Amino acid sequence: MPEPVFPRTPLLTGSDSEQKRAEILRYFHATFDRYEQLFETLTCDEAYYRKPIALRHPLIFYLGHTATFFINKLVLADLIDRRIDPAYESMFAIGVDEMSWDDLNDERYDWPAVEAVKAYRRSVRDVVDRLIRTRPLTLPIGWDHPWWIVLMGIEHERIHLETSSVLIRQHHLRYVRPHPAWTPCRKSGAAPDNALVPVPATEVRLGRSIDDPVVYGWDNEFGRHAAAVPAFRASRHLVSNREFLDFVDAGGYADDALWDEEGAGWRKFAQAAHPTFWVRDGEAWRLRLMLEEVPMPWDWPVETNCHEARAFCRWKARATGQPVRLPTEDEWQALCRHAGAEGPPDGRAVAANLQLDHYASSCPVTEFAHGPFFDVVGNVWQWTETPTYPFAGFATHPIYDDFTVPTFDDRHNLIKGGSWIACGNEALTGARYAFRRHFFQHAGFRYVVAGAPAAIPASRYETDAQISQYAEFHYGDAYFNVPNFPRALARLAVEAMGKRPVRRALDLGCAVGRASFELARYFEHVTGIDFSARFIQLGTQLAEQGRLRYTLVEEGELLTYKERSLAELGLDAVAAKVEFLQGDACNLKPIFAGYDLILAANLIDRLYSPRRFLETAHTRLNPGGLLVIASPYTWLPEHTRREEWIGGFKKDGENFTTLDGLQAILGEHFRLAREPAGVPFVIRETRRKFQHTLSEVTVWERR
Repeated sequence: MPEPVFPRTPLLTGSDSEQKRAEILRYFHATFDRYEQLFETLTCDEAYYRKPIALRHPLIFYLGHTATFFINKLVLADLIDRRIDPAYESMFAIGVDEMSWDDLNDERYDWPAVEAVKAYRRSVRDVVDRLIRTRPLTLPIGWDHPWWIVLMGIEHERIHLETSSVLIRQHHLRYVRPHPAWTPCRKSGAAPDNALVPVPATEVRLGRSIDDPVVYGWDNEFGRHAAAVPAFRASRHLVSNREFLDFVDAGGYADDALWDEEGAGWRKFAQAAHPTFWVRDGEAWRLRLMLEEVPMPWDWPVETNCHEARAFCRWKARATGQPVRLPTEDEWQALCRHAGAEGPPDGRAVAANLQLDHYASSCPVTEFAHGPFFDVVGNVWQWTETPTYPFAGFATHPIYDDFTVPTFDDRHNLIKGGSWIACGNEALTGARYAFRRHFFQHAGFRYVVAGAPAAIPASRYETDAQISQYAEFHYGDAYFNVPNFPRALARLAVEAMGKRPVRRALDLGCAVGRASFELARYFEHVTGIDFSARFIQLGTQLAEQGRLRYTLVEEGELLTYKERSLAELGLDAVAAKVEFLQGDACNLKPIFAGYDLILAANLIDRLYSPRRFLETAHTRLNPGGLLVIASPYTWLPEHTRREEWIGGFKKDGENFTTLDGLQAILGEHFRLAREPAGVPFVIRETRRKFQHTLSEVTVWERR
């Protein structure tokens, strides 16, 4: 069996920290090298700037994105003290999944030259190399360990190794070329007849402990989940191209009865009549691989999105009279254990088309047996019926709090098992990746026949304590006769505007968005920006759907369930005037300028560098525009390093307040337009515990 192409995701335990340091250094460079090698398949600079598909950025973004991810996370974790290129670290930061707060508007980007991005990557490589070589390392490495962030960056790049390979596969053939490091499988033969194999009833226990992670993992893998799985039968093989051809030839794509509403909407929008990587060649079919087209290998697994896989199952159920469907995550885990396809990485080449150990493509569905099945792991990812959801005890990582939470929307389904290019964490059976049901990855499916319907866990009520508190803070009840804080700030800001233009407003640090909607009562357009995608998600949900649901803690484990709508608040008519985007107030893109008002509510004492925001605020405002700052001035080192505070300390033996600092920083470009005022707010924690705070509001007019 060939030697593994890639080192495996490192174990986080051991007794020799220097040996572990060397292992992580190899892991970093191997990953960085392999990712850059992927882009060697592009034929010209134009290939970097032409989008492979409309819903993703051009490939120049992905070349830069994984490198800026390292820097942005290392800065946030205080592991490095300076950026390399703030413009790049803003431009390449966001826009990976098709979220409504992703900024995919080409007019907002002036993409740099390919060579400039490659030079930036070399600088990032030097920074991370130096960090790994010199940073103190103690074992084991855990969730709160500084080295967890280093591994986070490496594993993040391995994810994009796969997703970027899909985009390259979706690119026009003139933009790609064969490459000796990316050689596909050349085997093909007759497709097997698929058969159903029984899987006995069992109980699955899923989840990992933050206290003992063993290997790196993403937030959704941690927590606890247990379920009794009734007996079922599963297809021995992944569905092959030949097996799927029967569905195509039977008119499955044109049969509305086989598609649910969401799937039918995608099918009509895409005008889909066959799998996206199939290419009609007269009366024959060809298959688009990553870098070439080949005659159809009928015994390879078909690659589809979730909608197509579901439609096939409905067709199969109608044809056989059996309850055919996709497996759930729990059923896939039961099948995996029954086949004996579990186990941590051990450095050897695997008996599966996984981790780039064998091919740079799929291969016949008969090549890798796992117990009574084939391809339980590897070859292509396998769609499940399960929308991604949090295990009990789920927690976000403070340095990457939006890895999974934005996908808790019942629109992203879990894929399991990994593909030929799934490496590192992706290749683990406990990995929990999810994509929108209309997205394409190197993903196919196997089907099950089960008497019980698929059990779908709920994920739509917002249960994260902080998010729920902010949902109530912005949209919920008033407590102790204290007026709603975001609404009060918006009204104060509008009053201060007087007869100034009210065209465009920026709500910076918008949290879950109430002030953005309130400002939209008066302004023609409002942009709400927050660092946290978890906050942005709620604002976006309200703008799109008009309502949100969340839980509140009463006491202990007792909860109440709440629902709020824009209509109740008289804000439904202004929702179309509001957009929500994710961004870093200390490093905003230049496009965020030309505003008549900037509202920064309870923001400056939570920024890692408030001075950076304040020193550039005038560049984002029109002359005569207003900057409204509200803050309780609660300076804490966990949010802002002591040397970055702008007030709240002794200077030259005298008290130096935050207002003093604001005047010193803003004085060159602003004048204080009115006397500071105190605005109170209350945040509910439980039924009997509240935070009551006074925020000082200052209004600054750009000179």
